[in-house]
Amino acid sequence: MVHRWEQLTFLHWPYDPAEVQALLPDGLTVETYEGRAWVGLVPFHMTVRAPGIPPLPWLSRFPETNVRTYVTGPGGVTGVWFFSLDASRLPAVLGGRALNIRYCWSRMRLGRCGDVVRYVSTRRWPGPRKARNVTEVEAGAPYAPGELTDFDHWLTARFRLWTVIAGRPVRMQAHHPPWQLRRATVKALDTGLLTAAGLTQPTAQPITHFADGTEVLIGLPRR
Repeated sequence: MVHRWEQLTFLHWPYDPAEVQALLPDGLTVETYEGRAWVGLVPFHMTVRAPGIPPLPWLSRFPETNVRTYVTGPGGVTGVWFFSLDASRLPAVLGGRALNIRYCWSRMRLGRCGDVVRYVSTRRWPGPRKARNVTEVEAGAPYAPGELTDFDHWLTARFRLWTVIAGRPVRMQAHHPPWQLRRATVKALDTGLLTAAGLTQPTAQPITHFADGTEVLIGLPRR
């Protein structure tokens, strides 16, 4: 499939690796950075279409918010594991769940005024119902070449996801240009989607990045 991801905010918190590992399926191991697991909350706007077909009115464009961590699968292959992906289009949710990707149907809004972006979602199905996210950030100046650290790239430059189909880990590849990351300041935040995923409420301030967007190619599932 061909995606367009726009107005992304990356929010990341450190966690005890044992807490995150307890929520992962067999065959996947939490990936750590300097001894800590990291969990991300990533709201953005999605446009999705099949190759060679233009986006469909209404159906192809919607907000999405995912809760994710980073894992190592069979053969030492690293990637993203999604605890949940909230989206406002039920057909997209059902299509994702057919691949055992944890999509949830939610009421969602995304608004932008200048550099201030606000994301709101309330879960409809499946549970826990009314799991909520409110995130408001102000995007700042772009990072200059060479300013981003290895850790910044480790958190955001991910090109593979893992799911489990018929009890076996399966990966899907994503191809896109490097993120053009900007600084960002959190103005409001409700982390209800983290606790809905079974994670403890974070106490630290998140590490935050913003990206205006890019086009993404998504490959077929592969064992």
